[in-house]
Amino acid sequence: MAEAAPDLTGGVETPRSIAIIMDGNGRWAERRGLPVAEGHRAGTRALRRTVEAAIDLGVESLVVYAFSTENWARPVDEVADLMAIFGDTIERELPDLAEQGVRTRFVGRRDRAPDSLRGQMERLERETASNRRLHLWIAFDYGGRAELVEAARRLVADGIDAAAIDDDALEARLYEPELAAPDLVIRTSGEQRLSNFLLWQSAYSELVFVDDLWPDFGPDQLRAAIADYAGRRRRFGGR
Repeated sequence: MAEAAPDLTGGVETPRSIAIIMDGNGRWAERRGLPVAEGHRAGTRALRRTVEAAIDLGVESLVVYAFSTENWARPVDEVADLMAIFGDTIERELPDLAEQGVRTRFVGRRDRAPDSLRGQMERLERETASNRRLHLWIAFDYGGRAELVEAARRLVADGIDAAAIDDDALEARLYEPELAAPDLVIRTSGEQRLSNFLLWQSAYSELVFVDDLWPDFGPDQLRAAIADYAGRRRRFGGR
C-alpha cells in the first residue's frame, strides 16, 4: 500500500486563492546597510520559496503585488533596478517554477514597461499556458482604482445600458476576469492597509498582517497565515 502523503497544512483548511502584498524590501536592505536593489533581489528569493510552499500546501491561485501604478514615483535609479530585477526573475527563478507546474500570468498595465521586459512577460505566459498545478498572477503596474476606472470605460465603450450594469458586467471587464477573488490577503512588514491592491476582488477576503519583512517571509509564515485564516468564520455579509 502506498504511503500517505504528509499533511503539510497541519490539518487546517487551505484557502484556494491567496493574495500577498510583498512589502518591506527597502527596509530589509536598509537594516543591513545594503542598497535597496539588494532588498528587491532578496524579495525574489522569498517569492520562489513562497510559491513552492503554496504548491505543497495545495493552493490553487496565488497573486502577488510586485509593482504598483504608484511605484513609478520612486527614484529613477530604483525603478530601473526593479525593471532589471523583474527581467532576471523571469529568466532565472520562474522557469524552475514552470517545471513544477506553475502557470504565470501578469495582471495590470504593460505599455509602460520596457520593450524587452514586455517580451519576456509574453513569452513566459505562452510557455506556461498549459500548466495547471498552481496559477501565479504577478500584479505589475497595477492599481485597483485604475482597474475599476478602465472597467467603467469598457462598459461605456461596449454600449452597456446603465440598467444592465451589475457585478457580473463590471467583473467581466476587469483586467483579468479569470483571476480568482482571494480567500486570504496577506501583507508583510507590519503595515495594515491594502494600498490599492485588488479593491474589487478583495471585498470579502480575510486579511492577515504579518510583521516579517517580505525577504524574511517563507513557508512557516505562510502556514501561520493559513492557520489564522482557518480559525475564522467567513460570513460574506450574513450572520
